[in-house]
Amino acid sequence: MTETATFAAGCFWGVEAAFRAIPGVIGTRVGYTGGTTAAPTYEAVCTERTGHAEAVQVTYDPARVSFDDLLAVFWGNHDPTTTDRQGPDVGSQYRSAIFYHSPAQRGAAEASVASAARAHARPIVTQIVPAVAFYPAEEYHQRYLEKRGLATCHIG
Repeated sequence: MTETATFAAGCFWGVEAAFRAIPGVIGTRVGYTGGTTAAPTYEAVCTERTGHAEAVQVTYDPARVSFDDLLAVFWGNHDPTTTDRQGPDVGSQYRSAIFYHSPAQRGAAEASVASAARAHARPIVTQIVPAVAFYPAEEYHQRYLEKRGLATCHIG
């Protein structure tokens, strides 16, 4: 039996790659969620008028990886103290959010904020909100870094 988790942590390409590397993650897909526009396109999301965040939906085997483990990956792969921004990417589509699929996920997400807060000098701005409709991004965004032989989208 598998479960689903959905996270927004900036540009979805790098976030997807981080989750794909975790044993017990069965699959990922990048897309848009948390907004008001049905079936948005990348171009529409970039206007900030759809209300959607770039997000990664993770399908995982809870017998092999826990939701708490996924939360650790989430917190460790972005800056949860910047509102509507991750690195050079600015806009509400790059917000930090955990879209919970169950009361247990909500509780774990809320509990994990305290740990994240201890690791950061500035306040955590991550939204913890119910999962709503998830719209997969265009095919060229799926496994974007993997298709290009890249491990990360960070420029060093």
